[in-house]
Amino acid sequence: MTDQNEPTEPSTGETPPTAAPAKPVRLGSLRRDPKGWLILLLGLGAPLAFVIAAAGGGIGLWGWQAGLAAIPWILLVAVITLILAIVFIVLNRRKGRKTRWPLLGMGLIATLGFLGFWIPYVIAILTLPAIHDITTDLADPPQFTALTLRADNWDNIPGADDGDMRGMNPRQRWATAHQDAYPDIRSVRIDQPVAVVIEKAKRLAEDRGWKIVSVDPAAGNLEATDTISLFRFKDDIVIRARSAENGAASIIDMRSVSRVGVHDIGANAKRVRRFLSDLSGTTTAASQ
Repeated sequence: MTDQNEPTEPSTGETPPTAAPAKPVRLGSLRRDPKGWLILLLGLGAPLAFVIAAAGGGIGLWGWQAGLAAIPWILLVAVITLILAIVFIVLNRRKGRKTRWPLLGMGLIATLGFLGFWIPYVIAILTLPAIHDITTDLADPPQFTALTLRADNWDNIPGADDGDMRGMNPRQRWATAHQDAYPDIRSVRIDQPVAVVIEKAKRLAEDRGWKIVSVDPAAGNLEATDTISLFRFKDDIVIRARSAENGAASIIDMRSVSRVGVHDIGANAKRVRRFLSDLSGTTTAASQ
């Protein structure tokens, strides 16, 4: 029962207002965001275009040169996308308008991620010499017998116009550039017989997915091919083991050569370092 002495508020016949629920992002508002759609499409389109260019070259739809030639243009599109996104955000702030983030934000994240992916490669191109043949022994590199060294291996070696290399032949320029860029890549000594080392090298190569072309533990030789990236570039590898200390130890040398291209962007050096580190458990140079 209600206390009759308790004052009551007059009824107005109106329902008290209730808090409106938060409105989700509607498809209609997304459709009315052409700038956001533009950034999203460009932001996703650049990495998709790269995958198509690289994979197409890798499976033979077009030459690898065409795929590589497309990359600067794809990166240009990504840079333009980033600039456009920044311009749209700045203009919205100056005009007092709220930036519509769902589409623009996704496109911006995709663009930044794609450009960030390329930063190490750009640094390598700018800081490493344009060579593609890496070895632990510059004076006497391991030789391919089952595989064939590319015919143009000594063409396009940098330094022909460099005053410090004037008068050097291509192989001498290669050795100089190699030593300056990769002074740590040298022969390693392993306290195991040659045959044991080569068998271990074979297992490590197989674990890495390399295609073993030739292996001769007694002669201390292994040759293999590694296929890398969406372009499916092939790099040829030869490992040489020489007996030391009356057969109780081995001196290991390695060579990794790209079949195509001029600049390997440090890929061969990275392969040699990692493989010899796993093979020997150390990166210490052999004492000769």
